Amino acid sequence: MSVWFITGASRGLGLEIARAALTAGHRVVATARNTAPVRARFPDAGDALLTVALDVTDPRSIQAAVDAAVERFGRIDVLVNNAGSGLLAAVEESDDAAVRAVYETNVFGPLAVQRAALPVLRRQRAGHVINISSIVGFATAPGWGVYASTKFAVEGFTETLHTELAPLGIHVTLVEPGFFRTDFLDPASLRTGADAIEDYAPTAGAMRAAAVGLNHAQPGDPAKAARAVVEMAATPEPPLRLPLGADTLQAFDAKLEAFRKELDAWRHVALATDHDR
Repeated sequence: MSVWFITGASRGLGLEIARAALTAGHRVVATARNTAPVRARFPDAGDALLTVALDVTDPRSIQAAVDAAVERFGRIDVLVNNAGSGLLAAVEESDDAAVRAVYETNVFGPLAVQRAALPVLRRQRAGHVINISSIVGFATAPGWGVYASTKFAVEGFTETLHTELAPLGIHVTLVEPGFFRTDFLDPASLRTGADAIEDYAPTAGAMRAAAVGLNHAQPGDPAKAARAVVEMAATPEPPLRLPLGADTLQAFDAKLEAFRKELDAWRHVALATDHDR
């Protein structure tokens, strides 16, 4: 029985991970800016569930939530950085305020949560950090440039964290979901560019239009994804990366193939830039 600390647990994948962890017999610290929906979803959870208000852009609320978790359960075994927000717009269409807002939540948020929770895991010499990335954290697409860049950042520091924490007995995993049937594409979760530029209509504009039709018709099942995450965390050697969804696998395979072709085509240029021996 492990103690799970989950951010953004009031809806979507975070809520389903909380459900899957409780069902598996774990104890859960479910955090969100508004925790009322969480407790309402699990009226029979009893003492196995602790709900704590947490805003990932507020370091004081983060530390208070970590302290509350340790006070109640004595430890944190699995940290799930799930809270996030989206931005769907061409890179040029993305105004400074929108870019900064999505970075505050998606990049600085998980970094702050990790800084608060990792001292607990290091004292234990055990634990698991699970950072929720995205299909576009590895293979991006028109309209997702800024959002993808936040997930690229998550991928970068998480991959490094994996090497830094391994000697301390702490696992680290990136979960990379494709399009799952949550409310991520709802206006409450996803910002769009304020001023659309006509030149991007065939690319970012087409993606915006497609998102409307895809909303709540995404191919991925969030309950199955959540169970996969909980089952993965129970394995003795969890992976660094866990892609979820057939769309993710297809996008990753295509990018790897294109990357290999380009690398081979330009290998001679890379080798020509070393000092002559």
